[in-house]
Amino acid sequence: MKRFLSVLLIPALILMAGLTIPAPARAQTIKLTYANFPPAPTFPCVQMERWAKEVEKRTNGKVKVTTFPGGTLLGAKNMLDGVISGMADIGCFCPPYIPGRFPLMAGIDLPHGFTSATVASATLWDLYQKYQPKSYAKVKVLTMFTCAPANIMSKVPVKKLSDLKKLEIRGTGISGKYLDAMGAIPVAMPMSGVPESLQKGVVKGLFSSLEVMKDFKFADLCKYVTITNGPTTSFAVVMNLKKWNSLPEDVKKVFNDLGREQAIWTGKYEDQHVKEAIAWSKERKGVAVYHFSSPEQAQIKEKVGFMTDSYLKETAAKNLPGKEFLSDLAALKAKYEKEYGK
Repeated sequence: MKRFLSVLLIPALILMAGLTIPAPARAQTIKLTYANFPPAPTFPCVQMERWAKEVEKRTNGKVKVTTFPGGTLLGAKNMLDGVISGMADIGCFCPPYIPGRFPLMAGIDLPHGFTSATVASATLWDLYQKYQPKSYAKVKVLTMFTCAPANIMSKVPVKKLSDLKKLEIRGTGISGKYLDAMGAIPVAMPMSGVPESLQKGVVKGLFSSLEVMKDFKFADLCKYVTITNGPTTSFAVVMNLKKWNSLPEDVKKVFNDLGREQAIWTGKYEDQHVKEAIAWSKERKGVAVYHFSSPEQAQIKEKVGFMTDSYLKETAAKNLPGKEFLSDLAALKAKYEKEYGK
């Protein structure tokens, strides 16, 4: 009888023991928030969506990124501090919007004559990797890129430099100084206010990268484009340092591996977008495109040289290697013009 009971009880005890053994814990999904300030269709937000998808794919779904375009989580001016404080895990911000905070890296936004966002973005990323400035010590930099060079979009033709004299053109920061040096009257305002200002005649044009001719339908108001290859505008994608430090090493590797790749991808996307916008503007909206003569281009370069002089004085006063930075920038620009140039 005892033997019979033991035969029955042993399998039951084994089954009960199995039920008490905890199942292996499922890997918890890492959820991140990513804030951006421009409208969703613009290139900084297009690159954000691409990055989020690549991260999810390369981590096999281990990381999920929720994106917030159009300033829905953080705005342009409070983006960086919002990421530092943890209001968003990741944010894309524009360093030129915070003058004086990134004195060394501000050298990228000077007028260097970049002809493409790809060349400028590759140059920017390499410069950051080399110098690792202390101004970024409170965040983890995930990638950097620039918009395409600024050019003139206007309601009246600007065929030569003298046509810019006393012409009211929307331009801010470095772009405003650039316009002023060329004889125009720079008018600072957010991009959202430009259409109404153009319609009312407050400004006669704007100075920006040319994808806005299509993205913001400026081709309906500005029938003339003048190529100057003016300053580019830099962007940085940064992550809350505490959140970065909490990530597992395999996820960190995915993020690091994407850094340079994302910079180049964004530059190429922006350049292609500009080409499409100009073609659309010419074919669908009858926009005319002009170029300054070589002597006038040389004249402009001389007129805007004071900006580089000011940068060198400011960085020297802060014991920063501004001269070395610009020397490296010129060498990288030449290198990447050969690799990515037209």
